[in-house]
Amino acid sequence: MKRTNLVTMCIALSAAMLFPVLGQAQFAKAKPKPGDPPPGVQASQVPMVSCQRGGLQHAVRLYLAAQAKGDLSILPLANGLGYQENMKPADIKTGFLTKPLVIDKSMSLYDDASCQTFTEVIVTDKANPHVFGVRLRVNHDKIAEIELITTTTGDWLFNADNYLKYSSDENWGPIPADRRNTRAELVRGATAYLDAFLEAKTDLVPWGYPCVRVEGGMTTSQGTDADTCEAGLPAGVNIVNRRFVVDEVLGSVVVWCTFGAGGPGGTMGAPDTHLFRMENGKLRYVHTLTHLKMSDFRGPTGTNADNPAPKR
Repeated sequence: MKRTNLVTMCIALSAAMLFPVLGQAQFAKAKPKPGDPPPGVQASQVPMVSCQRGGLQHAVRLYLAAQAKGDLSILPLANGLGYQENMKPADIKTGFLTKPLVIDKSMSLYDDASCQTFTEVIVTDKANPHVFGVRLRVNHDKIAEIELITTTTGDWLFNADNYLKYSSDENWGPIPADRRNTRAELVRGATAYLDAFLEAKTDLVPWGYPCVRVEGGMTTSQGTDADTCEAGLPAGVNIVNRRFVVDEVLGSVVVWCTFGAGGPGGTMGAPDTHLFRMENGKLRYVHTLTHLKMSDFRGPTGTNADNPAPKR
């Protein structure tokens, strides 16, 4: 064998042995960056916030984890985040999200048409009970907007234990694809219900039977097939500033609104959410949260705490 060939073979053999060692050393020095997938996991397998249903679900999971800890650092917040509590701008760094809460139950809607979510959260902690609604809006891979409407002790008909009890008996699961109402039908049903408060035109509402309304901590249910959400509906109440989050999969729509605008004394109304479940085009469940102190109430009511659900 010629000397030249021998030298070439030695160089090639040395390189083959050296490159893997250098590669391992280089890998050992490289530190993972925030957001990098774990070793062995492809980037496409890591949950990401997005406007798709799975991405919206991930955004809600992050929010619930953050609220449980009172720690905002795990949330992918957009620059210029819009943050409101009870329809007023607030400082997220000192606001409700910094309160660690023991969450007993949560239920969420996912609206991939508008990149929004809604989550109803129940906290029965005796020292700090709450039932509240949270709306998130996602922009690409960031949470761009967070809005809360909160209720607690002293608010309209508030009773977190009852709210948990009544809502836990309900089925808000997915509706089979061939039986789902369209987005327009869900919005139309919710709109008809809220419109009925002003002029008492209840004949336009798609009433279902049985239908159960949970309001603050009261229920219209008497446990019969004749239960109706029409029980005790007031008239002369204007519900304005309506915004919708719609989830066709769950047959549900929530309306963020102002309840009782232009009321006695020129009041502007109370921050409110009305959450609806429709099955086969008819109302099945209604949940309401109103940020209003019982002591401040000055208008008509359709709820009788002693007899909340007269039989139909």
